[in-house]
Amino acid sequence: MLADDHLGARREQPGDPAYLRAFEAIDADPNQLLAVAERDGSLVGTLQLTFIPGLSRRGATRALVEAVRVRADQRGGGLGATLMEFAVDEARRRGCAMVQLTSDASRVDAHRFYERLGFAASHVGFKLML
Repeated sequence: MLADDHLGARREQPGDPAYLRAFEAIDADPNQLLAVAERDGSLVGTLQLTFIPGLSRRGATRALVEAVRVRADQRGGGLGATLMEFAVDEARRRGCAMVQLTSDASRVDAHRFYERLGFAASHVGFKLML
């Protein structure tokens, strides 16, 4: 699913052993949560949730949503919203003050989706590729 769109197709390499190493590191970290959605025994969606303790906002913990993916044949049926509702509920359960995410500037459909769920495009994100 990571390579199943125009951006992922250029940057992901299914089968690379780096994914297993990353999974093991994420799985070993209590501030990380990988969530998967299944239908009829098949993986149809996933996301990663990272819990970030912070000093700002009176020591607030944030939940960072990453790598939200819904299998192509399952899109448009509400699964993405269900995954995001799960992420928000889990963030609340863990005492987070906010849920944040970034989305590639070219993903205009995703931006509308997040705004429909109540997320505000309140900041400008910057990245430095290493």
